[in-house]
Amino acid sequence: MPKKEARRLRVGVLGAGQIAQSAHFESCTKAANADLFAICDVADDLRERMVVTHGAEKSFADYDAMLADPEVEAVIIATADAFHVPASLRALAAGKHVLCEKPVGLTVEEAEELKRAVDVSGKVFQVGHMKRYDAGLQAAKQFIDTEMGALVALKAWYCDSTHRYPMTDAVQPLIVTSANARKPSANPKADLQRYYMLAHGCHLIDTARYFAGDIVAVEARLSTRGGMWCWFVDVEFASGTLGHLDLTVAVRMDWHEGFQIYGEKGSVLGKTFNPWYYKSSEVDIFREADGASHRVLGADGHFYRRQLEGFARSVLDGAPMTGADVDDGLASVRAMVAIARSAESGGRRVALADVEGGV
Repeated sequence: MPKKEARRLRVGVLGAGQIAQSAHFESCTKAANADLFAICDVADDLRERMVVTHGAEKSFADYDAMLADPEVEAVIIATADAFHVPASLRALAAGKHVLCEKPVGLTVEEAEELKRAVDVSGKVFQVGHMKRYDAGLQAAKQFIDTEMGALVALKAWYCDSTHRYPMTDAVQPLIVTSANARKPSANPKADLQRYYMLAHGCHLIDTARYFAGDIVAVEARLSTRGGMWCWFVDVEFASGTLGHLDLTVAVRMDWHEGFQIYGEKGSVLGKTFNPWYYKSSEVDIFREADGASHRVLGADGHFYRRQLEGFARSVLDGAPMTGADVDDGLASVRAMVAIARSAESGGRRVALADVEGGV
């Protein structure tokens, strides 16, 4: 890991659950320009164990108390999805910079409310689409933006696997739970169609937008045969690029994620791995000019740590944001809602600008 820099962002993490334990606490301790300064969670037993394990300087049972601490410069929102917007709004109102887990919101309206708050806050707000810090994807993006010429078509897929949980359990740290943890009023997994789109679909959508730009309309079909949820989505990008997205949960095979991109002066083929392996995507960039392919190794595959370092550079140094901003988060919510509305209608075209409500 890189050496710690002299000036580091003091980060408070809200939530001590699975995503914080598997990603954010370690990212803060390993980041060159950030520190795990505080942990906030209502479950005293869980919070205090995490404070000791990860060496946070301060511990808070009350979120407003953490936000009132002038030494806390930024917060990571690592809670259940239903709390993302309310927690972000309170942090912005308290003058804190925010890195919020994805999806940024559950409805178009609350994501729009958050955007308005970010726009007037003057604070850095970033959405936790950590795949933008995958060195393989970054190499593909660089080629698309500087060498490929016109992007003609994009196909991308995100297929969770029936074998993902035992494979993930083998590489993740032991996740500690508490009976005192705060949970949403409704079980997020009670509606699997909604849950799968919010948990997985937002990743697929953001990857497509990262490469090809704004999505203006979708036509989606949904199949639920054989205990699988499969969305096939035809996508219209503002640039005129054609797109096709495949979101399937769960395939009877290994984790299956990747993309194919065809352009005027070359193509890109990518294979992305289970994120908890912290392995950069294998991306082959083919240049028509020399008839050869090139692959970046991407030895540093800790996407969450690299995401935090990018966020901290924007806060501390005023560097341009390299991750997803609030507009990207809002666009992702709009796309998920549009896909849901299109699938409900049997595949009619739905423009993102016309949607409202939630998935």
